[in-house]
Amino acid sequence: MSSPALSRRNFLTAAGRAALLTPVAYLVAAESATPPAGPTSDGTTQTFVPPAALGPLGYRPVITPNGLTLPWKLIDGVKVFHLIAEPVTHEFSPGLVAECWGYNGRIHGPTLEAVEGDRVRIYVTNRLAAPTTVHWHGVLLPSGMDGVGGVSQKAIQPGETFKYEFTLRQHGTLMYHSHHDEMTQMQLGMMGLFIIHPKKPASPPPDRDYAIMLSEWKIEVGARRPDPNEMTDFNVFTMNGRSFPGTQALIAKKGERVRIRIGNLSTMSHHAIHLHGFQFKVVATDGGDIPPSAQWPEITVHMPTGSTRTIEFIADEPGDWVLHCHMLHHVMTQMGHKFGNLIGIDTDGLNKKFRPLVPGFMTMGATGMGDMGEMGMASPANSLPMVGGPGQYDYITMGGMFTILKVRAELPADGSEPGWYESPPGTLASPAPEADLRRDGIAFPAATAQAEARARARSGLAPELCAPAPLLAANGSPLKTTARIKTAIN
Repeated sequence: MSSPALSRRNFLTAAGRAALLTPVAYLVAAESATPPAGPTSDGTTQTFVPPAALGPLGYRPVITPNGLTLPWKLIDGVKVFHLIAEPVTHEFSPGLVAECWGYNGRIHGPTLEAVEGDRVRIYVTNRLAAPTTVHWHGVLLPSGMDGVGGVSQKAIQPGETFKYEFTLRQHGTLMYHSHHDEMTQMQLGMMGLFIIHPKKPASPPPDRDYAIMLSEWKIEVGARRPDPNEMTDFNVFTMNGRSFPGTQALIAKKGERVRIRIGNLSTMSHHAIHLHGFQFKVVATDGGDIPPSAQWPEITVHMPTGSTRTIEFIADEPGDWVLHCHMLHHVMTQMGHKFGNLIGIDTDGLNKKFRPLVPGFMTMGATGMGDMGEMGMASPANSLPMVGGPGQYDYITMGGMFTILKVRAELPADGSEPGWYESPPGTLASPAPEADLRRDGIAFPAATAQAEARARARSGLAPELCAPAPLLAANGSPLKTTARIKTAIN
C-alpha cells in the first residue's frame, strides 16, 4: 500500500555552475498494522510508530547544516540516487576558498537518506581526472558492493559511471567516502553521510534531527589547494565542510527533543565534541542503537576517526549554547606554531626596533592571541589565521570546529535564524558593582588601576593594520624564535 506522491522542493546544486534538478516524487510504503507495545529484552517498553504517522516519507528528514539531502527517484520499487564525483571550488568560511574534490558540487557530498529494508540503486559518475570508488562505510552489503578499489571492484575510471545496488539491512548513522587513493581523495573532501531510518521506529522521532560530519584539512596560508600529503599538522577543522564563522547555527524550540548525529572522517584526529548547557545521552553508534539501559549521560562525546555517534537531549534551557571540539587547536584556523613563545615577555618598544627590518611589524602573543581576529589585521590572501567571529557582547575568539545551538521559547515563523539570545535581568554575568565587592569582602583594584591593567595588556599594539608576528614567522620573516627576538632587541 503506498501513500500519495509527494512533490518535493527543487534542490539547487553547483558543479562549477548552478544546475536546477527536477522535482522528485517520493513514494513511501506504509505498514498495514501496528504491533502492540510491550517490554523488550532490556526491560524497557517501546512503542512502534507507524511510518504513516511521520508523514509521506515515513520518517522525519534529517537537517544537514550548510548541506542538503540528495534527491532520489522511485523506479519499480527501487530508490535511485546519482552521485557525481567532481572537482569543487569550496568556501570553508568567508575569506578561505580552496579547490577540492567532492560530490554533486558539494563539500562534503550530499546526505543520503533511506529506510531500513529499502532497495537502493546508487549510480556514481566519475568526473575527476583520476580513478575513484565509493565505499559505503558501515553499511551491511555484499562484498562486491563494498567499494574498495582493487579488492572488491575495479576502479571507476574518469568518464565512467558505475552502479551500486543493495538492500538496506540496518538503520543508523553511516557514511560514504572514496576508497581509492584514500589519502588524496578523502583529504580533498570526498565523503558524506548516509542516514538509514528504521522501518519500525521503536520511539517517536526527535523534533530536530541534525547531522554533522567532522573533518580536517591542511591548507597552507594563502594556498588554494588542500595538501593531501600532510600526515600530522592539520590547520583547518570543519563541521560539514565549514569553519566558524561560516558554520550554520542549530536551532530548537524550548522543550523539543534534539538529536545530533555526528560522523568523523578526519584523516588522523579524534575529536571531543562538547555541548554547553545540556546533558545528553549517547543513544547510538555506527554499530547500532544502544539499549536504553546501556545509554550513558555525557556533556562531551569522544569521536574516534572513522566512527559515528548519535546524541539526544531535551532543549529545556533557552539561550545560545556552543557546540565545539574541546581539542583546543581544533577551534583555531590556520594556527601557526613554529615561532617563539612570547607569553609574559615585556614587548615595550619591540615594534619600533623591528619595523626598520619588517615594515609594519606588530608584536603579537605576549598576552595571548585572543585579539588577533578582532583587530582585523591584514593577512595573506585566502587565509583565516586564528580568526573567530563577532558575538553579541565581544569578539568570539574561537573558530574552526565550532557552531552554536540556539534554543528559544518561540522561533521565527519562517524558520530563520533567531539572532542572539537576550538574557533576562539577573541572569547575565557582568562587572561586579563596587558595593557588592565591599559587602562580600572581595579585594578589588581601583578603577584607575583596572584601566592601567587593560592598557598594559594591549601594550605593543600599533594603530595601523599589518601582518601579525605569527604569520611573519610562518613565512620566513626575521621573527622565528624568542632567541632571535632577544638578539634583535640587543
